[in-house]
Amino acid sequence: MRVTFIIPPSGFLLDDRVFPTLGVLKIAAVLEADGIGVGVLDLSGVRDVPAAVDAYLASDDSDAYGVTATMPQMPSAAAIAAQIRAEKPASKVILGGPHVTLMQASARQERARGEHSRACRAMDELADRFDVLVCGDGERAIRVALLDDSPRVIDGDDPKTDLFLQSADLDAMPLAARHLIDLNSYHYSIDGVRAQSVVAQLGCPFACNFCGGRRSPFLRRIRTRSTACVLGELRSLYETYGTRGFMFFDDELNVNRQFMELLDGISGLQDELGVDFRLRGFLKAELITEPMVESMYRAGFRQVLVGFESGSPRILQNIQKKATRDDNTRAVEVLRTHGLAVKAAMSIGHPGESDETIADSRDWLMSVKPDEFDVTIITVYPGTPYYDDAREQQLGIWTYRDPRNGDQLHAYPVDHLSEQNFYKGIPGSYRSYVYTDALSSDDLCQRRDALEVEVRGALNIPFPMATAAAQFDHSMGQRGPS
Repeated sequence: MRVTFIIPPSGFLLDDRVFPTLGVLKIAAVLEADGIGVGVLDLSGVRDVPAAVDAYLASDDSDAYGVTATMPQMPSAAAIAAQIRAEKPASKVILGGPHVTLMQASARQERARGEHSRACRAMDELADRFDVLVCGDGERAIRVALLDDSPRVIDGDDPKTDLFLQSADLDAMPLAARHLIDLNSYHYSIDGVRAQSVVAQLGCPFACNFCGGRRSPFLRRIRTRSTACVLGELRSLYETYGTRGFMFFDDELNVNRQFMELLDGISGLQDELGVDFRLRGFLKAELITEPMVESMYRAGFRQVLVGFESGSPRILQNIQKKATRDDNTRAVEVLRTHGLAVKAAMSIGHPGESDETIADSRDWLMSVKPDEFDVTIITVYPGTPYYDDAREQQLGIWTYRDPRNGDQLHAYPVDHLSEQNFYKGIPGSYRSYVYTDALSSDDLCQRRDALEVEVRGALNIPFPMATAAAQFDHSMGQRGPS
């Protein structure tokens, strides 16, 4: 048995080689531990994807190909699957990752209502393109997917099954098989220190209406690695690769009840190794405390990103953000007082968005003066209340209505297998798939660009460097053991 995992390109990003896809590398590590031959075809940043796939398949004898995909990667994933089926018809093609997981979560909602609507139809189409669909956790589900008589849909997003990982399972799993990709071709730094990504905790318990996975246990339930396990990974990355920078990709680091313990452990590990780490991560605004931030600085954090989203109290209420504008202002003040740079993640296009609410966001940014910020136009993804609770009130237009105040968000249909529908793209080339009662799709794009230009100009924050991303003429894939 031999399995190849495929990472599709993310052409919508400014640079496709910033962080490797850890999820599929963790599943690859599980199979390696089982003695199964594993390869990875990493197509991130590849110039000619069909040629790279063709070259790989010509000299590969895998029995199965596992493709991981976020929603913006689905057009590429679908094309890759078609190419494998044409050139390797005897091989099994498996789809996993966030797209199919979120689509299944939405389809589950439809079935509970006795409906067979857009999410169920999308799952049917995926089943036509791929032999097996793996939803949620893949570390155990992959073994089922590789069986000759595997079901067409394997639900690792169901906590009632042993496919759904618990916190203790996370500690027992091998570390991501980073050796299966060309790690040196990836580049990210924190304060000039080359960095890699790590995850200490899965899941976010909050209920923001725009956020994917609110109806997916895989993305909603908190599952935490032990402090010892996380420190073991940091030690391994330092000793193996010399890594001293770490980007924590936890949804919100400070929802972890062991966060202070982890910070103390990271400080102790640096003392033991005689090195200084540089760290970055995401925080929830209203949970930020002064002792926490002091410990973060000691542990090596110098930058944090906070999803403030809006400066409008009405929009924050509609989002169900829980944090108020005052909470957000205080968070910036505490972080800055203790030496941490703040990047403010902002978004527009929520139900009730108007020129007035966008002006509130502009004024708030001007007042708190973050070190960096971005402003995205919201995208309606499956697994969000904006998608799952919307109804087709006009032909081809799906409308979400806030039950508390009647504010509405309207969304155009998207073919996820042919359109790159992404929440965040290249500045100056945004496309909006949504509109509100007050602002059209074109209005939202214009307002977004104007807000960014005005705030960056006033605060003297330069635009992100628009340097061309590196392009690769080959797959950068590693064969792994046969």
